[in-house]
Amino acid sequence: MAGGRLSTHVLDTARGKPAAGVKIALYAVAGESRRKIKEVVTNHDGRTDEPMLQGDGLQVGSYELVFHAGDYLRASGQAVGETLFLDQIPIRFGVPDAGQHYHVPLLISPFAYSTYRGS
Repeated sequence: MAGGRLSTHVLDTARGKPAAGVKIALYAVAGESRRKIKEVVTNHDGRTDEPMLQGDGLQVGSYELVFHAGDYLRASGQAVGETLFLDQIPIRFGVPDAGQHYHVPLLISPFAYSTYRGS
């Protein structure tokens, strides 16, 4: 069943606002290997300008979103130095039904993050 979509957004919980300028890479995962599908940067609202995948592009399977939080945290003045507690944040998840909407948000601060399946 085609017609689903994958979306994401990033919220900066330490500052209480959307996280603009976060680079996000999307990978298809098969066993121990992964293949980059797309790379985007969040807009002023912490969202991507279009879904990460949609329609026939979203297939049943495993995916990984990698959020480059460290670059954002450095640029926003919340983190300094070469080695950060949180730098790249990978979130691996499955899509069991390609006809549904999967929203995978990231809530970040310099020392914590959380995610959930949104709507």
